[in-house]
Amino acid sequence: MISPRDFHAALAAEGVDFLAGVPDSLLKDFCAYVDAALPPEGHVIAANEGTAVGLAVGHHLATDSMPVVYLQNSGLGNTINPLLSLADPEVYGIPMIVLIGWRGAPGVKDEPQHVKQGRVTPALLDAMEIPYRELDGDPAAAEEAAIWAATTARETGAPVVLLVHKGAFGKAEMKRPSREVSESMMTREAAIQLITGTLPAGATIVATTGMISRELYESRGELGQDRASDFLTVGSMGHASQIALGIARAKPGAQVVCLDGDGAALMHLGGMATIGTSETGELLHIVLNNGAHDSVGGQPTVAQQISLTGIALACGYNRVEGPVEAEADIRAQVASLAQVSGRRFLEVRVRPGSRADLGRPRETPAENKAQFIAQLRG
Repeated sequence: MISPRDFHAALAAEGVDFLAGVPDSLLKDFCAYVDAALPPEGHVIAANEGTAVGLAVGHHLATDSMPVVYLQNSGLGNTINPLLSLADPEVYGIPMIVLIGWRGAPGVKDEPQHVKQGRVTPALLDAMEIPYRELDGDPAAAEEAAIWAATTARETGAPVVLLVHKGAFGKAEMKRPSREVSESMMTREAAIQLITGTLPAGATIVATTGMISRELYESRGELGQDRASDFLTVGSMGHASQIALGIARAKPGAQVVCLDGDGAALMHLGGMATIGTSETGELLHIVLNNGAHDSVGGQPTVAQQISLTGIALACGYNRVEGPVEAEADIRAQVASLAQVSGRRFLEVRVRPGSRADLGRPRETPAENKAQFIAQLRG
């Protein structure tokens, strides 16, 4: 396997002094290493993949050095516009290395939302006319690929991609110390159980991708609750709130709830402005904020360094509450907000991490959709 430290050293030897991106499960050890090893001016965990490209472009314009952008291939779509309309050699010609974790690579078993994305990733890169090489875990080949990528990017004045296979990176030689968390703070899974148990029966729930959808699914089973009113947004990070708003606007009077994550909310923060300025739709937007990208390695977000409630207020939500973290406060606010109309927002602070034996939905996305539609339209 590839040593994260050695691979970063190979990039640094080629003039790379800045990295920005969105953490990925296949790159988590590399991400953990650079997050711990680099100074703040050398690394930014970006809100989304497109903004990471923008950061890389700005750094290159200011320094003439080679930046690296890292992401999961599920986020490739967020980069297409800035890569083609900004960094492309037919526009500004910005050299950069794009390190992509290849979820759903052909022949590798993966979750449903990654299968097609993985299959078409090389074709997307070909269509974008971006050259790429694959990293499969061979250390010598990885060093050679770093040299190739930097050389090619400089010669062409354009982005170059390194596609990383599952298991390519070994364990991070350095990690940021774990953040201290109060023992009294609830786990996210316990908070989800509390929230669903407090909401009115039959409330329509749209859950964001990653651990929140998985924990909602598990908690329903543990409590013997019906799952038919739950839409599990297994992909499309950052869009669950807009799915919920679309449902709420189309179903006047329906009690619609979005269980969102802090990383997802930050990824497409503009969605909060759309919700806050919507004149219709009964929507309760709950952000479970643990300050971490839990699904891909636990790298930090900035969500506990800013005021999500302040943003919601500024966006025009009819009522905004939080942040809350005590069980009694969560229950009281959910119960109260469920009784009022309009677009409402609640921030719930929870403990980072999840249990190791957390399961995944047994139904396919198509099956989830079918039962959800039957319940929603029934």
